[in-house]
Amino acid sequence: MKLTKTLMATTALTVAAASAHAQEMTDSMTIVSWGGAYQASQQKAYAEPYKEMNEGLEVIWDESSNEAVAKLRAMDEAGNITWDVVDVVAADALRLCDEGLAMEIDPEEDLAAAPDGTSAEEDFGELLVGDCFIPQIVYSTTFGYRTDMVPEGVEAPNDICDVFDLETYPGKRALEKRPINNVEWALLCDGVAKEDVYDVLATAEGQQQALDKLATIKDDVIWWSAGADTPQLLADGEVFMGSTYNGRLFAAIEEQDQPIGMMWDAQVFDLDGWIIPEGLPEDRLARAKDFIMFATDTQRLADQAKYISYGPARASSAPLVGQHAELGIDMAPHMPTDPENAKNTFLYNYEFWADYRDDIDAKFQAWLAQ
Repeated sequence: MKLTKTLMATTALTVAAASAHAQEMTDSMTIVSWGGAYQASQQKAYAEPYKEMNEGLEVIWDESSNEAVAKLRAMDEAGNITWDVVDVVAADALRLCDEGLAMEIDPEEDLAAAPDGTSAEEDFGELLVGDCFIPQIVYSTTFGYRTDMVPEGVEAPNDICDVFDLETYPGKRALEKRPINNVEWALLCDGVAKEDVYDVLATAEGQQQALDKLATIKDDVIWWSAGADTPQLLADGEVFMGSTYNGRLFAAIEEQDQPIGMMWDAQVFDLDGWIIPEGLPEDRLARAKDFIMFATDTQRLADQAKYISYGPARASSAPLVGQHAELGIDMAPHMPTDPENAKNTFLYNYEFWADYRDDIDAKFQAWLAQ
């Protein structure tokens, strides 16, 4: 009897503690992401099942990830952080961490272990590139082109330098309205060896060299700011080829059946993941950490690959990647990491862009305005 009473008391305390913990978490959460197919994949793989487990929770989406650094700086200055969990690329996560705007993460405490007990730190491995960054996916920025606009008798574009070849491949290009990726491709196509690109780009002369190469096609470029822009420009036939995220092109080709081909050469590998803003109130921080623990576990990262062709950041998730949830096609061949697609990749340098982003951004925007 004594043992039973003790057990009952312990159980009651456990239930009370769990209830108190639940009450400590806010019942609304703002998640910041990129919109489009990528955000939809997060909603289906992470947010919807999380809401089912947390009755009454309101999830608010904000599509401002492209401006995350500037907006978090402004919020911090105003002393009013309105975001709870923010999806950013790795380089932006490093900048936010360096500036004290993102919270440091302890992988062992804040992230779930793999199903076989492998620690989160080992499971994510070298993709844990910063103290504040929780990686979700490996994606790439690459080019799509209109298959029905390839000139007769000409091979479809398959080399990154075809982007700069207006004679063989006439037509408008779509390029992102920022220097990242564009300046790397420009230097590659101006004769700089892959391994030397960032050393050259670290100099004023190298930056000018990249801009001079981009100037050779500047009059034929439509500049984009949102990931949805290039697929729409391609669908409308306004450009012959354009850069965007591989998942956006997958959606246009496989889901919308657009006459678009993929050009994987010199695709730029990058990481995307979460940060938690520094300075959240305790109830919002508890909710953010609870969501992150759930949304970055092995199964959830594998689930995201059912909806978009980005490779999960955990080693334990890769074997669980199967077919597209609606199309029923195998997703592995559509991943940027597939061996057939990854014959010539360009590895994005997070540290370089964390250090040089503001200066090169300013120079690029001034060049655009000329």
